[in-house]
Amino acid sequence: MTACVVEATAGSEDTPSPPPGCVITVDGTYAARLAASGDSWFPERWTLDGPEPYAVPLPGNQPEEPGTEVQPMSDGRVLIRRLAAGRHAFSLLYPTGPGTGELPLGAVECPGPDTRLRLLPPAPGGDTAYALAVGPHSSTVWLVAGGAFGPEHVARVPGRCSGGVWLDGAGRMLALDRESGGRTKTVVVDLGRGGEVSPLLQIAADSDDRLLLADPDSGLLLIRSDAPCPGEGGRLGWGVLGSTLPVRFPDCLRSAAECAVTPFAIQPGQVLTPESCGVALRIDGPDGSWVGVWRPAERQVRHLPAPQGWLAGAGLWTRDGVLRLPYAGEGAACGVAEWAVPREGPPAGDGGAQAGDTGYTGVTSPEDSVPDGAASAARSVAEPSEPGPPEPAAPRPVPLQQAPLGGRMASR
Repeated sequence: MTACVVEATAGSEDTPSPPPGCVITVDGTYAARLAASGDSWFPERWTLDGPEPYAVPLPGNQPEEPGTEVQPMSDGRVLIRRLAAGRHAFSLLYPTGPGTGELPLGAVECPGPDTRLRLLPPAPGGDTAYALAVGPHSSTVWLVAGGAFGPEHVARVPGRCSGGVWLDGAGRMLALDRESGGRTKTVVVDLGRGGEVSPLLQIAADSDDRLLLADPDSGLLLIRSDAPCPGEGGRLGWGVLGSTLPVRFPDCLRSAAECAVTPFAIQPGQVLTPESCGVALRIDGPDGSWVGVWRPAERQVRHLPAPQGWLAGAGLWTRDGVLRLPYAGEGAACGVAEWAVPREGPPAGDGGAQAGDTGYTGVTSPEDSVPDGAASAARSVAEPSEPGPPEPAAPRPVPLQQAPLGGRMASR
């Protein structure tokens, strides 16, 4: 199982995406979030790999600040980042009897008020964690958990960086969206070679190109770029790592008026068949948030009702194509809704699914309905005349640092 949390709209650090309701380990075993109790906040760990999910509160000696970050580790402990007097302090929390144990890991002090630090998405393996400090002219990657002597400086990247996507299953290749010279392009940082930086994605010289999600098994990449519509904001597209085929920008992924579409999880395990990967989308509209499901082999987005109390933007796929969405509310302090989303329509080479196909399977309740805007959004972006996806193409088996996408991927 896999899950990623990504930037939502064209955004930079100045226009951040909506924060996810919780953070999930790459293998889907644990999740962590800040839970509310009245006006107070406390960390909470969820265990997701048992017969039923359950939550364990991890309150400290005093309530947490709303901006505090938490991240689950593979051993069940929870990493927490607290900011106080310009210092970002890191600790590992764990349940101990009736209370909460805490192992301090050290702190990172930012050089000035213009430097911001945040945790990067969970690394594969779950035994390490990284943070990104963004300054006026450069960005620094810190190893904040799993090192030998507290926080360790591992890479410095010229320019202001955002995003953060892991490209491999070893937690070595990290993609960042770097702003430099007035344009944003994705670069890859090789943490196994002293933080060596190389270009990864450039669709056009004058476009802003960001990597949102990547699946190491299939090589599927989800991209946002303004290359197909300069001056109109970014559009969602997809490509394959190492492929010579161009990036494609399906019309069905165009955001409808007043709606923001954010990919948050890719189905793993589809080796050499990126077109068959399920992609989960968070759709935020004036009537609320709901879930979209799309595959590159299909030409339509299926709109699903989010479970009541969905921790919006959080979720993961199983290898068998089941989408799992965590939720919490008055009736259920910890729950996971599952959607078995089948692949519909003819194979990729036969033109994909038809625009009118909107079926899905899953468990809903009467109060779980898709907002009215979803149906109109689906109609407004459906484009029956869109050509089907190309035949599957396997990524070339070369190391990622030797397979930059710049110059190989172009807008359709």
